[in-house]
Amino acid sequence: MTVTVEPARIKRNGRSSEPEKLVLRLYVAGQTPRSLRAIDNLQRICEDELVGRYHIEIIDLVQHPQRAREDEIIAVPTLVRQLPRPLRKIIGDLSDTSKVLVGLQIAPSP
Repeated sequence: MTVTVEPARIKRNGRSSEPEKLVLRLYVAGQTPRSLRAIDNLQRICEDELVGRYHIEIIDLVQHPQRAREDEIIAVPTLVRQLPRPLRKIIGDLSDTSKVLVGLQIAPSP
C-alpha cells in the first residue's frame, strides 16, 4: 500500500507566502494495529498542527520490502521528514504528539 495524502496547495514557481511544506513518509508493516494507530496519529497531528502545509506518503513494507533497505528503515512504524532538510526519523506509533512535533522540529523542545 502506498497512499498519498496532500491537502496543501501546490507552490507556483517554487515561491509561496505560506510557511514551508513538510514532506513526510510513514513506513508501516501491513495493517497491524500499531501501523493503523501510527497512520491515524500522523493524520490527526497534521490536520491539527500543519493545516495545508504537509504531504504524507505511506509506504507498506510488506508490499514493498526493498524500500526498507533502500531507505534505511530498521523498525516500523517509522516516520521520516524528507523536507525540509535535514532528514528526521521518528520510530513508534506517534501517540505522543508533543514528542512528534519536537522530533519534526515544528515545536521547540521543552
